[in-house]
Amino acid sequence: MKRTIISALLALMLMTGNAANTPDRWNIGKDGSISWVIKENDAHSDHLEMSGQKISVVLRYGVSDKGALSLNRSLVFPMLRMKPNKTQNNLKQRFDVNIPGLVTIDDLNMFDEKVENIKFDGIMTVKSSFSHVYRRKTIENAVSLQRMLYPSINGAYYCEEYTYTNNMKQPITLRIPDWSIKYVTPDEAGVYGSYTVEAALTKNGVFVLNPGEKFEFNAIFSARKTNEEPVKRINTDAQRDGRKALIAGWWSNLVLDTPDDVLNTMFSFAKLRGAESIYNTKGGLMHGPGGEAYYAAVWANDQAEYINPFFPYLGYEIGNQSALNSFKHFARYMNDEYKPIPSSIISEGVSFWHGAKDRGDGAMIAYGASRYALARADREEAMQLWPLIEWCLEYCHRKLNAGGVVASDSDELENRFPSGDANLCTSSLYYDALISASYLGKELGIPSSKLKVYSNRAADLRKSIESYFGYEIEGFHSYRYYDGNDVLRAWICMPLTVGIHERAKGTIDALFSPRLWTDDGLLTQAGTETFWDRSTLYALRGTIAAGEVEKGIGFLKQYSRRLLGDHVPYAIEAWPEGNQRHLSAESGLYCRIFTEGLFGIRPTGFSSFELTPRLPQEWNYANLNNVRAFGDDFDIKVKRGKDDKLDVRIERNGKCLVSKKIKDGATMKITLPRK
Repeated sequence: MKRTIISALLALMLMTGNAANTPDRWNIGKDGSISWVIKENDAHSDHLEMSGQKISVVLRYGVSDKGALSLNRSLVFPMLRMKPNKTQNNLKQRFDVNIPGLVTIDDLNMFDEKVENIKFDGIMTVKSSFSHVYRRKTIENAVSLQRMLYPSINGAYYCEEYTYTNNMKQPITLRIPDWSIKYVTPDEAGVYGSYTVEAALTKNGVFVLNPGEKFEFNAIFSARKTNEEPVKRINTDAQRDGRKALIAGWWSNLVLDTPDDVLNTMFSFAKLRGAESIYNTKGGLMHGPGGEAYYAAVWANDQAEYINPFFPYLGYEIGNQSALNSFKHFARYMNDEYKPIPSSIISEGVSFWHGAKDRGDGAMIAYGASRYALARADREEAMQLWPLIEWCLEYCHRKLNAGGVVASDSDELENRFPSGDANLCTSSLYYDALISASYLGKELGIPSSKLKVYSNRAADLRKSIESYFGYEIEGFHSYRYYDGNDVLRAWICMPLTVGIHERAKGTIDALFSPRLWTDDGLLTQAGTETFWDRSTLYALRGTIAAGEVEKGIGFLKQYSRRLLGDHVPYAIEAWPEGNQRHLSAESGLYCRIFTEGLFGIRPTGFSSFELTPRLPQEWNYANLNNVRAFGDDFDIKVKRGKDDKLDVRIERNGKCLVSKKIKDGATMKITLPRK
């Protein structure tokens, strides 16, 4: 007990002290964007990813100690496959060219760039000024330059807009070169033959700018099969406006409204990153993690488990289509012998990866597919998914060991850390899948006798999870991650996310003790330096769902400072592996902290769900507006009332459907009336 108290105090010091002492680099704008106003000697560099349906770009950008912008573009073309046609073998090309350095003013290069502001709202906008020599005198802020950087929404190209403004009192002459470069890959290297990567400016020549006058041109970076004709004209206005419209759509649905602007804004950006990373492959729409490595492929964890259950709430039809498509790809590998389904369907659906053997993939797929189908509330889709769900549940049942938990070869982290012959994560997912399948089967008219089997198996598994994994580990009343495990692991959070709270207090104390919690989130294993955001995001969700709201929100606030810190604005994959890539499915997990944690939404039917809303003491309200799940579009509004009760309202188009006062932590059963 003494150790637990000390650990909690130390964790609280970390939570409050470090977060408060670390200044934010970025600020939130009134329009929901974030911006970095560059100050003197404010050198810093970072990277972020943006995606469209045929391209992804990782921008490595920074400002030097003298104030100049550096920009390296890493372009990925997911559907231009390279040999051998494996997961990471798609066409990539980096460009480290300084476009303003190609432009001269009155036969001189611009110099002494001073970046004033970098703004990001799904499009990166950089505002700078340059000096110029006029009549042997240096004129500061002689020319302003605005760069706008973004990928095409549906083409295999990336756009940069350059807008120059003459701030001088005299005319200036811009010289824009006829600049283009081309890379051609060998014919034998590509799955579809030779590929051509190109970059070019859209204008060239000599242009006179009068005082106050502007001049615009674009740089286009693209790739194609060499035997295909290049796109002759690209309408950058349409592409920019199209991307803005997509982002506006994502940001206007499933709107988080709380007193905390950082949480609200990071939630908005998480929706963006989660939704943009969908690729139009020959195997259909495929959500991909990204990170310059994982495209045109789907995984049982990233897609089936992490983000697919989230898409129905966002109301993004392409997201829903990609989710359904991913499950269909996994369903191709069902078999009568109950050999494991591959962990990943790769290369536009033409092959698979099963390098870590059975990671608990059957449990991941059953969990994600049943939750997706319930929230999606499309009977036809659900009927298509039901055979896959049944198969995965039966597969897991056949993998039960003597202790009554699910055996697997590895887990989410694919043997990067020990997981034994049976791990806590897989059994927790299987437990939740059994419950969700019971609800889904009822909607589909599946015989009650079969559904009763699933319910009984869930009850038995819950007992087995306690007897097999329940453990006094490092002084905490929590779980061992596998048989023989005697050191704390981040994935002990999993029971909290599926409603198993018997060891909630000890588990939460362990998660947020100095043994696991750091400024960067949870260590994967105590005593190491490695962290993966996915377990941190699960832990934050589970902590709030288990009723430890103050602690959960406190650590969530600390975690969410990365929106405005030194590596912005998304959840990341891991460190040191991958150098904190902005893998997209983690952003789905961030959103689920709120949908399933703070608001406690648990689907129980096509038009029904459980709702367990919670408010931290410092908040008087929390709203989740334009929820697009369960075949509906509705708002959830929670307000602190008298006697510390919560006033909960469900509204549709401003009309109240449900109004009830509940105790904090109480569960409401909601059935939405049909329109």
